[in-house]
Amino acid sequence: MSTHGPVVPIWSCGGCGAPWPCATRRRELQAEFVDAPMSLALYMGSQFVRAAEDLTWAPAGTLHRRFLGWLR
Repeated sequence: MSTHGPVVPIWSCGGCGAPWPCATRRRELQAEFVDAPMSLALYMGSQFVRAAEDLTWAPAGTLHRRFLGWLR
């Protein structure tokens, strides 16, 4: 279990205070979903939607890069 979970509704990292997902959590998620990249994409897509509902002031492109732009 990671301490780098999201603190909602501000979507900061509970472990380090950086915008979630922080660099540490991204690495953890990539390791966790190493054999299921599509599942990771679906999970992060759902988190993107949740965050967009909370962070209505944030530009959609910025949130998209933050939640999905790092996926490979």
